[in-house]
Amino acid sequence: MSPPISSERDRSSERDRSSERDRSAERDGLAALNDLPRAELVERLLACLDVPRWADDVADRRPFADLAELLGAADGAAPDLTSGELDGALAAHPRIGQRPAGTGTAADHARGEQSGVDPDDAELSRALREGNEEYERRFGHVYLVRAAGRSGAELLSILRSRLDNDPAAERRVVERELREIARLRLEKVIAG
Repeated sequence: MSPPISSERDRSSERDRSSERDRSAERDGLAALNDLPRAELVERLLACLDVPRWADDVADRRPFADLAELLGAADGAAPDLTSGELDGALAAHPRIGQRPAGTGTAADHARGEQSGVDPDDAELSRALREGNEEYERRFGHVYLVRAAGRSGAELLSILRSRLDNDPAAERRVVERELREIARLRLEKVIAG
């Protein structure tokens, strides 16, 4: 027996209202972002990707009509990060499996992004610590990956697979991961 038509309409209507609320929140978040004083906007952008040239490029492209335009600006900003920019951006990220001790927006983002790593799983913690150490010996910097939505086991598997990369290939992967993290963080900034 199929559900009554009215309950199907009710569910569809609730989805429509939810989507409209999301669009409204996005418009409000974009309007707030567009209205920020430049210095405050740059500070928020640096919490997404700690590269001043990138933050300046994104800030200079205001106003943004919608989220897609903002994300497009973020994707196109500061192409080909320099070694110094990459090092600076990486310094703002904790090791995978280690909770950031700091305060502020970037630390809050990192805590949320690594929520899939169970700190009470001693075996996983040991494996991540050892993997991080091996990665750092090989590449000279912290292992960086978009952790949001991924389990600790998945992050460990990705780490192990990336140990086979040559340094140039890994640099490209790290820059791509930084940009993916920046996109996710920008979406959070807009959502409030």
